[in-house]
Amino acid sequence: MDEKKFALVTGAGSGIGKRVALALAAEGYAVALAGRRTDALEATAHEAGPSARCLVQSTDVGNPDSVAQLFERITKEFGRLDLLFNNAGIFTKPASIEDIPFEKWKAALDVNLTGYFLCTQGAFRIMKAQQPRGGRIINNGSISAHAPRPQATCYTTTKHAVTGLTKATSLDGRAYDIACGQIDIGNAASDMTDVMRTGVMQADGSIRPEPLMDVDHVARAIVYMAGLPLDANVQFMTVMATNMPFIGRG
Repeated sequence: MDEKKFALVTGAGSGIGKRVALALAAEGYAVALAGRRTDALEATAHEAGPSARCLVQSTDVGNPDSVAQLFERITKEFGRLDLLFNNAGIFTKPASIEDIPFEKWKAALDVNLTGYFLCTQGAFRIMKAQQPRGGRIINNGSISAHAPRPQATCYTTTKHAVTGLTKATSLDGRAYDIACGQIDIGNAASDMTDVMRTGVMQADGSIRPEPLMDVDHVARAIVYMAGLPLDANVQFMTVMATNMPFIGRG
């Protein structure tokens, strides 16, 4: 990289967020690591190595005050922001829609949607005002942004809404050199998807194991998207385990 670039990755303490943060650090980015658990974020920073510049900030992305503190620190210590990877998210316990407690619904909205909105808002403000102007926002959608799993109302609804946020941000960002795209991921191996090895519910009600792919394939895709000049954009990309049950019937 010719110039230092500055990135923010949410949910950077584990899984996809961790691997993406490490991949960006390896590409020379200074990376702000946001998530709930400081110890996990510090472990990511340690793994990035002594040559990497990592900013660790415990953040509840669904809390406006917590997100404001995150962006205040980014502004103070980085001075600019070139990339936001909106990634922090939660699954809720599988349940048919009539059995979902309101607090579980609200928790999913707070993290999976409001968190993306608040971080996008904070990044947009910095990117619009900084010189050189502009930046890139990448939202972690999901295969669920296209097709639901059974008993996954909360997650599916939020991921469909993320697609709307991606489109709206992409449109509003045009005037300010802010590009926004979305990566829809299917069955990347992580702590959250380990259950797929033993079996998850299918559309016909059966329980079957599903194929997984190495999460580093996702990290490589993000590095590619992030490396484009701002006059080019991957609007939507799907990266999935080849044999997962997405294309087809059953």
